[in-house]
Order: sequence, then structure tokens, then C-alpha cells
Amino acid sequence: MTDIRVRHYEMDALGHVNNASYQHYLEDVGIQHSEHLGFSLNRYRELGGYFIMRRVTIDYLRPAVAGDILAITTWLEKLRGTRVTRHYEIRKKGETDLVVTAEVLWVWVDAVTMRPKAIPKEFVAAYEQYQQAVIESNGDKM
Repeated sequence: MTDIRVRHYEMDALGHVNNASYQHYLEDVGIQHSEHLGFSLNRYRELGGYFIMRRVTIDYLRPAVAGDILAITTWLEKLRGTRVTRHYEIRKKGETDLVVTAEVLWVWVDAVTMRPKAIPKEFVAAYEQYQQAVIESNGDKM
């Protein structure tokens, strides 16, 4: 789980977090999760590719405002071929009600051609090892 403090400049005309800001949160937390698995930008370069967002689906359930601390949970699913689906849940810290749920399709692309290619086996193995550890420790997600 990652916490993000909502900043004033992220508000829309209604005084709520701007919808576009949520996509930044999703990308940031996805990067942090990958780094947690040992896959920094430098490691991606070594593997010759990157994950890019292909499709984003966001359900806005409740508003958040400047000063709120958002607790963001993410996990991967359907890791196959060139694609992986990453899920997100966003809540105000300490609350159970969801603010946002999201699903993002990430695609692994070649660093030179920017064409999709198979996700490196090193990433798949690291994720499977992480998932097994999560299952063994009560199923908590990042």
C-alpha cells in the first residue's frame, strides 16, 4: 500500500481531485510496485523494454480533496504474453469506503522499436515469487 497526499493544484473547478490526477497516482504507484519487485527503470533498460499504459478504466466513487491522504493498493493479474492487468483501489487513509477503483492494461514494449514483445521471464518469476509470499502472509497487496 502506498500513501499519497492530495495537493491543492490537483483540484478541479468543483474542488475535488481532478480526474486526470488519478491517472498520475496510478502510474506512480505502479512504478513503485515494480521497483518493490526489483524492477527499476535501469533494470527495464537492461531487459530492453518498458511497460506502457495501453488502457485505463477508472470508476470514480467518492470525491477526495486537497489535504486528504489517499491509501492506494495495487496488484497484478492476467500476466501473460505481452500484457498484464494491474488493479488499484484508492481509499482515504483510515477509511474503508472506496474513492476510486481502476484497472490498467500495461503492455511490455521493446525499448528500440516500441513494439509489443513478451514480458521478460525475470519479471514473471519475480512477480510469481512475490504473489506466493503475499498468499503466505494473509493476502495483503501492496
